[in-house]
Amino acid sequence: MPELPEVEATRLSFAHRIAGARLLSVRMGKSLRWPLGCAAASLTGRTVLSVRRRGKYLLIDLDRGLLLLHLGMSGSLIFSQQLPEPGKHDHFEMVTTRGTLRLNDPRRFGAVVYAASEEAPIARKLLARLGMEPLSEDFSIELFHAGLKRRKAAIKQVLLAGDVVVGVGNIYASEALFLAGIRPTVSAARLSRPRVSRLHAAIRDVLARALAGGGSTLRNFSSASGEKGHFQLEAMVYAREGQPCRVCGKAIRSLRQGQRSTFYCPVCQKA
Repeated sequence: MPELPEVEATRLSFAHRIAGARLLSVRMGKSLRWPLGCAAASLTGRTVLSVRRRGKYLLIDLDRGLLLLHLGMSGSLIFSQQLPEPGKHDHFEMVTTRGTLRLNDPRRFGAVVYAASEEAPIARKLLARLGMEPLSEDFSIELFHAGLKRRKAAIKQVLLAGDVVVGVGNIYASEALFLAGIRPTVSAARLSRPRVSRLHAAIRDVLARALAGGGSTLRNFSSASGEKGHFQLEAMVYAREGQPCRVCGKAIRSLRQGQRSTFYCPVCQKA
């Protein structure tokens, strides 16, 4: 699943190129996770002002309204002046004066939703409960600690929930917990202020390095310019079950949490 670094890498790869473009046509293929919310043809003639990100959502600001785009489990975007005919997994296409933006989503868990504004009910439903942005100045240790103190669930599950801090998905939660020396099963409420401080720093460090590496390409992720990510090559624990820890040499273990695989070192993450 594309996580925050992959979504931000995607945004950076086309935001500057599409800004100022006028929409010539919009095509929807097979149904996605949620309906578009308007007639596709009604978007023709509008202008793209900018592309922002909130959590794992891309916000395409138009001169009237905005599009909220989510890549789901298997989605990826491509933006180019020349593209082949749409394939069977291409379910959204926006032709503009500066190129065509196309969403490929084999599993169709992604979404493209129109909202009249960020205050519209559908936009608030999707965005209002998202937690702090981990790479922004708003991600404070104090608020992070306070948010974790209210949650008795395992820290890995709390990170994935996205209501305390947003966008720390499965790969980067495992990596950040390793860097902070925290066992993924410990209750979030039990973490002391110093340990929360280490986790806060680890989240920012892991996400920043992942973004610098273009994200992680485990299967078919690529940015809107076709670039694949490389962070998976430097992962310390993720997808390394049975391999020696790069720090202590002990075999990396895995467990299931909320139907997701978690990877950790039993020595470096004792508690």
